[in-house]
Amino acid sequence: MQHKPKRSRAIALPNSEFRARATEYLDFLAAWVKKPRQTASVVPSSRFLARLMVAHIDPTDGRVMELGGGTGVFTRAILKTGLPPEKLEVVEINPAFARGLRRHFPAVSVLETPAQIVSTVAVGEAGQYQTIVSGLPLLAMDRHMHSDILSEAFRMLRPGGGFIQFTYSPRPPVSRDVLDALNLDVKRVGQTVRNFPPATVFRFFRRGE
Repeated sequence: MQHKPKRSRAIALPNSEFRARATEYLDFLAAWVKKPRQTASVVPSSRFLARLMVAHIDPTDGRVMELGGGTGVFTRAILKTGLPPEKLEVVEINPAFARGLRRHFPAVSVLETPAQIVSTVAVGEAGQYQTIVSGLPLLAMDRHMHSDILSEAFRMLRPGGGFIQFTYSPRPPVSRDVLDALNLDVKRVGQTVRNFPPATVFRFFRRGE
């Protein structure tokens, strides 16, 4: 008796989604080739990582800022929480990424400014933000940059607000000395192996809050 070979099933993405993901990958790869330390990875973050990054966002509870918007993977996840687009600002200093973000998310404010001075151009005021979601490659930066970025972030965050950061290391990407100097603490949110490379998410917050 002859058995017919089994056909493997393939899950096909809708054409529009496939094209969007292909474009995101090519844009990200081009950015990595130009500035590998600034981009840090050759592929965009996965949707599984994005879900961890936005888990603390309450769509009814105030403004959110994203640092390092890239191709918009985290931006899309933030908006899927139900947060109104006018309550989101995305910081992206790569001009090509910034153009793409404005094209895909026309109702979101895209700020082409360094994260260390974002308060000078932010739409909202200091102390109004519930969460800052960071896609910045902190492992590629020195401790002085860490201090400047976190100081500015917590100037924007209200009491109880959190700075959400992912890293490809199982340990926080900011040293204990920097955290002590800024009176901050850090807690592990979760980890996903469904990302390349596998990633860990941390939440930074003011001590005592």
